[in-house]
Amino acid sequence: MRLTAIPLAIVALFFAIGTGFAAEQPGTKSNTTKLMDPAQLKETAPAKFQVKFETSKGEFIVEVTRAWAPNGADRFYNLVKNGYYDGCRFFRVVENFMVQFGINGDPKVNAVWKSAQINDDPVKQTNMRGYVTYAKTNAPNSRTTQLFINFKDNSPLDNQGFAPFGAVSKGMAVVEAINSKNGEKPDQSRIQAEGNTYLEKAFPSLDYIKTATIVTSAAK
Repeated sequence: MRLTAIPLAIVALFFAIGTGFAAEQPGTKSNTTKLMDPAQLKETAPAKFQVKFETSKGEFIVEVTRAWAPNGADRFYNLVKNGYYDGCRFFRVVENFMVQFGINGDPKVNAVWKSAQINDDPVKQTNMRGYVTYAKTNAPNSRTTQLFINFKDNSPLDNQGFAPFGAVSKGMAVVEAINSKNGEKPDQSRIQAEGNTYLEKAFPSLDYIKTATIVTSAAK
């Protein structure tokens, strides 16, 4: 899925701690079976939750507000809870635009999620710096697993149906330091078909997610 950047004229689109919180267990082998059946991952997300991303570049936190985009928030919650993003590479980094990720390192997982679309959400928030949004095509209801984090105000995306569901609440400097030297060179069709085997060989300098973990209030 591609998000085409033309300076403030975006065209054809293919395509969030502190003390008092405790982390749920990241994805494990026991979750692999669930990841192979998207129909199982239908939990409703909390009204607000945080996800800690441990990456090769450092740590950042995404805070999700379900009311912003319920379908997107629910899908993100289920994917993170079951370890989908663990090991994923930041495969598309466009300076002064956005960083994109969300194709799994296992081709077998990609095969089942590629067609697991969710319904569109109305756009209630603008695509500001640090806001997190799904990549999609220009077709209706085409969001699956790919996400991007805005590096700047990308409000022209709002009118094209890109609905933010969360925002980076801590560690935006880490996000902005993600290696951009490969730009848009990685071939998304090859990532889908070959996973991290392709990326590790062809683009070994790509930064990546070690774990993405849901963070919940200890008071709950």
